[in-house]
Amino acid sequence: MQTATPRHWQNFAIYALLGIAGVLQAFALAWPFEGASYGQPIAALQLTSLAVLAAVIDRSSSVKQAFLQAWVFAGAWLAGTFWWLFISMHIYGEMPAPLAAAAVALLAIALALYYALAGAVYRRWCYQGQSVFTRAVSFAALWMLAELLRATLFTGFPWGAIGYAHVDSPLRHWLPWVGIYGVSALAAFACMLVTAKPAEHADRSSIWIWALRLAVLVGLVTTWSTANTQQAADSQDTSQQPLKVALVQGNVPQDLKFGAAIPQAIADYRQALLANTADFMALPETALPVLVDNLPEHFWNELKQHFANHQQLALIGVPMRAAGSSTQGQLTNSAMALMPSASATNYRYDKHHLVPFGEFVPPMFRWFVDLMRIPLGSFGRGALGQPLLEFKGERIATNICYEDLFGEEIAQSFSDPEHSPTLMINLSNIAWFGNTVAIDQHLHISRARAMELGRPMLRATNTGATAIIDAQGVVTHRLASGVQGVLSGEVRGVHGALTPYALWASKLGLLPLWLLGIATVLTVAALTHRGRHGRRRFGP
Repeated sequence: MQTATPRHWQNFAIYALLGIAGVLQAFALAWPFEGASYGQPIAALQLTSLAVLAAVIDRSSSVKQAFLQAWVFAGAWLAGTFWWLFISMHIYGEMPAPLAAAAVALLAIALALYYALAGAVYRRWCYQGQSVFTRAVSFAALWMLAELLRATLFTGFPWGAIGYAHVDSPLRHWLPWVGIYGVSALAAFACMLVTAKPAEHADRSSIWIWALRLAVLVGLVTTWSTANTQQAADSQDTSQQPLKVALVQGNVPQDLKFGAAIPQAIADYRQALLANTADFMALPETALPVLVDNLPEHFWNELKQHFANHQQLALIGVPMRAAGSSTQGQLTNSAMALMPSASATNYRYDKHHLVPFGEFVPPMFRWFVDLMRIPLGSFGRGALGQPLLEFKGERIATNICYEDLFGEEIAQSFSDPEHSPTLMINLSNIAWFGNTVAIDQHLHISRARAMELGRPMLRATNTGATAIIDAQGVVTHRLASGVQGVLSGEVRGVHGALTPYALWASKLGLLPLWLLGIATVLTVAALTHRGRHGRRRFGP
């Protein structure tokens, strides 16, 4: 009988350490334990946990080993980030618990392959003879490319990108310039810069002198970006008159939302809409969970008449028939506006980026969706770059639920600077995932969009986080999660110049980041080939 060698125990310890570090990176996105830090991002924890992976794969002995090490880390990180998908599938979808847990684990393992591939490529093309700076740049580019793959392939599921841990750190000042994936690359660069093993035959003291110089440079650049961001904030052209807003949080139980709770929810929302005097009121995603034709008699006409006679606007989440469809046609997850009679047009927004399995069925996965009982599980897709909602001098860009994960898609509304949004609003229903840290994770996602695009973000949700976020990503008003209520406050739209991110992302999407990442990796690969060829030719 063979016994485990010290080498085997060492490998086991390394993989266990990577698993723990991956879970801690998930916790860094929004601290999940009760206390003063609950729901808060912890940038230092994110950097520390990723630094563990950077140190390990920089010293790994083979491409295969680096692949497995990065796979373990990323699998633990992603499972720890969106474990709450289990609640939607098991509690509300009535899927057997073992199958729901397996589905979450398999999703995390599959998405972790992008990062495993990044680890393998790093080990293949980076070696100890290269400078620490070169290896740090390589790791940053590969990590960013892995994040971009996760954000785009198979409609994308980028929830939990590491940049969201930095919405309160100094790196947040880069969001208006390079977006969330650029910030993720900067975080990865810092982790490898600190932990990479000194180059072969290098004078260790000179290495650390250069590291210190780079740290000073990063500090100066960060200070520069901070000063420029603050200058931009100080010079923002905001609306002269604030818009009074009322964001309604229905707190309708998810297991009753599409059944027994419908009559009470309709009555509560009706009362909130008719009683409030705010300029702009908003209800959550699918606040009215039935088609307008199926609402109680006179309900919709009463609301339309009320808002036609008042200088008020209401934006209501409601399923609707797809444009041009028959009575039995496909539905859309939509938002509909009730406006004063003086308004020139009606407004409707149809959700464009749908949630796989929850709002559409991916090819070959009908069998999986049939294992769950999710109402309204097959929606039609709205167009990209739909018209803005205009009211009292503001141009409002709507997005629904996890659409705010895709900043490059929201940026499409900024392609014409003279007619770009002055503020944004997100209608969500995170009740699918219980009263978990998913609520706070989503709040930080909206905060990142506000900083990227330089516009305030309003959030009207069923159970949280209902909030008002200013153009610098600061939450100025927030309603407690898991309660029924109305969040009242004021917001000033921003009419000033667009952020650099809004300018390039509105025209090119994520293409500049793709090109930068690929060009960096190919350059390092060429240098590696030349360096190894030179060593073989001339000797060590």
